[in-house]
Amino acid sequence: MIRFARTCAGRPSPDAELSMVTAEPGSTALSTARSTPSSRPLVAMDAVSKVFSNGTLALSGMSMTVRPGEFISLLGPSGCGKSTALRIIAGLGGISEGSIDWPSFRINARGLPDGDISFVFQEPTLMPWQTVFGNVYLPLRLKGLSKKAAADKIYAALESVGLEDFADAYPRELSGGMKMRVSIARALVTEPKLLLMDEPFAALDEITRQKLNDDVLALWKATGITVIFVTHSVYESAYLANRIVVMKARPGRVHADFPLHTSLERDVRYRTSEEYRQACADVSAKLSEAMGGEEH
Repeated sequence: MIRFARTCAGRPSPDAELSMVTAEPGSTALSTARSTPSSRPLVAMDAVSKVFSNGTLALSGMSMTVRPGEFISLLGPSGCGKSTALRIIAGLGGISEGSIDWPSFRINARGLPDGDISFVFQEPTLMPWQTVFGNVYLPLRLKGLSKKAAADKIYAALESVGLEDFADAYPRELSGGMKMRVSIARALVTEPKLLLMDEPFAALDEITRQKLNDDVLALWKATGITVIFVTHSVYESAYLANRIVVMKARPGRVHADFPLHTSLERDVRYRTSEEYRQACADVSAKLSEAMGGEEH
């Protein structure tokens, strides 16, 4: 069970400097009027397109606003640009057209968000020569914290993912699910506002995947952190998210964007309920539309 000792959402946020990254002078500009922190979106993408150097058009006119506290599932077929969109939101990739704004984040000299966004990749990407403690320490070390100063944060993050007894273990001594928990702890240790997850459980067995789904939901409920979760799975998206964004095949753009509210607690009973079955059917229908009517 993922547990979180500190409530990230409750900590005061510094005044965020508004920034606009605009690909072209003619792009439609988003409003930069200041508002209260609770009403400001975290991210606003407006008509974003991305062309890679080899000429591949990955995204075309993608618009999406991310609000605080949401759990968004970004769903779509392989190659539709989900991971590209996630990297752009993280400030790790540029855009070719359109604009992207991070109204609630501190902005660095390059006009990109400065911290407060964490990324969990498809693979755990752990350093095999470092212990679990050392792997979770990495982002704090990059911020200039000593091990002594960072220790409490590291142990709290490990406790939050149920690995407090494995701080001295090496990645080779861990199961696949435990390695992914270390990756999640590393993402949490900086107490981000926005957690980006790019198919983090795709390579895991179904039992481990379902357990980690439950744990991530518990983390989200406990902290109020905003999550964007990329997946190919209708069942995973319908179980996790309170908002689903379905993308069309390349070039990627938003086909459907809708809330998904449930009357039941999302647990083992929900997985076998008629409400979950109907949610999966509804999401599957939207995905089939996005794929041009193909069966999914």
